[in-house]
Amino acid sequence: MMNIDRLVFAIAGFFIFSSVLLSIYHNQNWLWFTGFVGANLFQAAFSGFCPVAKIFKAIGVVPGLAFK
Repeated sequence: MMNIDRLVFAIAGFFIFSSVLLSIYHNQNWLWFTGFVGANLFQAAFSGFCPVAKIFKAIGVVPGLAFK
């Protein structure tokens, strides 16, 4: 089973990849979502706070080392 760290990275990667594809094929404004995800990853690296990690922890996913 995946821990919180790996799930956060997987979801962030999926969101970034999806929003880049949407910006290519639909509308360039989807790049704002890409920037939001990147900024959230950046601040989580320094503060340790990640909203998605909090949600996973609340539903009982096993934490990894980064989001204990």
